[in-house]
Amino acid sequence: MHGPASPGWLLVALCAATGAYCLLRMRSAVEEQRRAAGGEALMGFGMAAMAIPAAVFTPPAWAWPLYAGVFGAAALRALWASRTRPHHLHHLVGASAMVYMAAVMAGSPAPASGHAHGHAGAGVPLLTGVLLLYFTGYVLVAGARLLPVHVPVAVPAGAVGSGAGSGSGSGVAWGDRPELARACRLSMGIGMLAMLLTM
Repeated sequence: MHGPASPGWLLVALCAATGAYCLLRMRSAVEEQRRAAGGEALMGFGMAAMAIPAAVFTPPAWAWPLYAGVFGAAALRALWASRTRPHHLHHLVGASAMVYMAAVMAGSPAPASGHAHGHAGAGVPLLTGVLLLYFTGYVLVAGARLLPVHVPVAVPAGAVGSGAGSGSGSGVAWGDRPELARACRLSMGIGMLAMLLTM
């Protein structure tokens, strides 16, 4: 991707860590969670690979069509899954955005010095703008969902000191915790925003 190397490495680290966490979430006992975590791991690692600063590594010409093919298949899978589970539409938008960015990068001229991608292939401004608006809204909503909400809970008089209410999420495996999955999705949304801004 275009842009300075330091923020690029931060983006690589964020996306790779998110992908790694999503791989761990694939061990969940809940089938739907495993399936969603697999798609999110693919997205996280794909974003990390795409975000490697061009000054460090310039992908070969065949890499961009490969990205487009892999994420095109992920988009078709998300489209199929969205028939019964509408929340997969976000995965469809994310995978389609990756196809779009890969196509733009494939259309960029090869750098003369080998140190940066050309800026001639900046993409379709309207489509880039629509994707920026979508992911900005997604990040704001996902961030708001992470805000703690205090819900008063009535504790029976005999339950004090008996361990009731001893911790939120007790008995839930750390890979199944919904707030961690939301944080994972939020970080990928932020990463997608950063990548779209550098186009």
